[in-house]
Amino acid sequence: MHAVTTLGHADAQLALVVMEREVLRRGGAAVLAVADSHGELIALLRMDGAKFASTTIAANKAYTAAREQVPSKTIGQLARDGKDGFDIAYFGDDRFVGWGGGVPVTVGGACVGAVAVSGLPEAVDIEIAAFAADALVASIAGSGATPTT
Repeated sequence: MHAVTTLGHADAQLALVVMEREVLRRGGAAVLAVADSHGELIALLRMDGAKFASTTIAANKAYTAAREQVPSKTIGQLARDGKDGFDIAYFGDDRFVGWGGGVPVTVGGACVGAVAVSGLPEAVDIEIAAFAADALVASIAGSGATPTT
């Protein structure tokens, strides 16, 4: 049997609160996503005023970051690299994206899920998602608990 450790509902709620608070503090509107270790959505929040297209993009950023266990922007940078790059279509899954804003959540060396923000400038999406990922790691480490298995 193979047990998989992943983010759960309580983790998703914390991440959404952290991200929403930061987006509101900056006076913006965005779509916020939390995915489990397989990249599947646990939670999605489209804030009032966020663009509809950002819904799919946020979900896909979280999916990409969890599946590849690297920030979604890293995949985009690799795909755009003319020398050693690749066509992102080679992943064979149209949910993979290369825009920044998807950040994996790593606990004890294992990717337990990902968080993502879409709808703000890319650098801001990345910053807020990274802030939420750090908050999750601190919460999990501070509680002595492990994510859902």
